[in-house]
Amino acid sequence: MSPEIENYFANGCGRCSLGGTPECKVHHWAEELLLLRKIILSTGLKEELKWSVPCYTFQEKNVLLLTAFKEYCAIAFFKGTLLKDTETLLTKPGDNSQAVRQLRSTSVPQIQAIHKTIENYIKEAIELEKQGEKVSFVEKDELIYPEELTNTLAKDNLLNFAFEALTQGRKRGYVLYFAAPKQSKTRMARIQKYKAQILAGKGLHDRD
Repeated sequence: MSPEIENYFANGCGRCSLGGTPECKVHHWAEELLLLRKIILSTGLKEELKWSVPCYTFQEKNVLLLTAFKEYCAIAFFKGTLLKDTETLLTKPGDNSQAVRQLRSTSVPQIQAIHKTIENYIKEAIELEKQGEKVSFVEKDELIYPEELTNTLAKDNLLNFAFEALTQGRKRGYVLYFAAPKQSKTRMARIQKYKAQILAGKGLHDRD
């Protein structure tokens, strides 16, 4: 295990204040994560740390992530929507997710019971990469900007230029995040908070 991966299992991803404490989600699912990791590595994927979590690749292409959440831990397949999902184990992480699908786990016995199925799903994901399969995304230009964002961009030419210069994926991430709250003041607060990051050409979750 590399020092970076060791640190993840010892202290968590470090993206919240619970990192390095007993309350960290990684500690809550420690046994489950290690068992899933063992299954993943048995398929020959390369283990790296990306986005502060274990990422598994095939010939430098991202295949899946191993992640911990409050209610479950999961294998997140980057092209999960292309998997056959013969056992109906996969879940969309969000309503707007077009490609990623999660295989969620909540106990060691549960993982043990579907050990071979998990392994087969991973092998199928590897085959997708070998064959060069790609996800057909819905046209991303159909994004509907929330009114608060439209008004803010109209009043700030520099911010408008910076926002429109972002990749479609980054714009999509911001638009969905800004539009999510029910209250206008909360939507506006989110926009104000990320102005500097947008001006720097960074996406919602980009780090230095």
